[in-house]
Amino acid sequence: MKHIFLNLKRFDVPVSYGGVNRIAPLNEWGGYIVKNTQEALKKYDPSEVEFVQYFPEAHILGAAAARSEGSPVQIGCQSVYRMNTAIGGNFGAFTTNRPVSAMLSCGVNATIIGHCEERNDKMGILAEAGVTDTKAVNRLLNQEIRLAVENGMTVLYCIGEKDTELDRWDEVLREQLEIGLDGVDKSKVVIGYEPIWSIGPGKTPAGKDYITKIARFVKEVTGGIDVVYGGGLKVDNAEMLASIPEIDGGLIALTRFQGEIGFYPEEYLEIIRTYLGK
Repeated sequence: MKHIFLNLKRFDVPVSYGGVNRIAPLNEWGGYIVKNTQEALKKYDPSEVEFVQYFPEAHILGAAAARSEGSPVQIGCQSVYRMNTAIGGNFGAFTTNRPVSAMLSCGVNATIIGHCEERNDKMGILAEAGVTDTKAVNRLLNQEIRLAVENGMTVLYCIGEKDTELDRWDEVLREQLEIGLDGVDKSKVVIGYEPIWSIGPGKTPAGKDYITKIARFVKEVTGGIDVVYGGGLKVDNAEMLASIPEIDGGLIALTRFQGEIGFYPEEYLEIIRTYLGK
């Protein structure tokens, strides 16, 4: 099974506020993306490839409502809170947080957890309390993953090493995997590998040999969980990533990196065509 994930982070921010949401008004944007991708994606065999689109909360309702009959697009959210509502218990008093039940009621069936930006946020909060142990971050992420899976969601769990961790990459990734997936039904999880040290302007992208090494390591540690490249699936690297047997798909975000940067549906579909070869 191949997995094409789409993380639409920042696309709830219009250009006038410094964001990159250019192609539709905020209240129409989520629906616009689904409507302009789902028909083209129907040509792919759903038993061979899945398409999940992770939206900011502002876009979820519009995106879910835009799904047509037989749509191959799954609607996802950007992580969930480590606690949930319960009948006869907490009714959702988690101000600022995103409980699983709220996302399910919005039409969400998937979530992305552990993205490097979420890890940085949690590490920053813990650091204010004097905690620098990365195991604490992985334990918090584990709570999120378990809650999501137990409530029927599939999870893209992101892992990755920073430039200061390259000399012990295996130790770092093993910790993220073993703690993050402790007690989790792994059949509901896909691993997204982010080489954090190679992502961003002016940095050298991770090469085929390095990505292959990491994917093999992840499969060995996890017992064969599917692994996608989370460092950005693009037209420029799609064929290379498709040539790695151990890589089972990729995570797309921006589709255009120069000029009017942002996400554009036709460019997204071109990346998919290039990666899948059809």
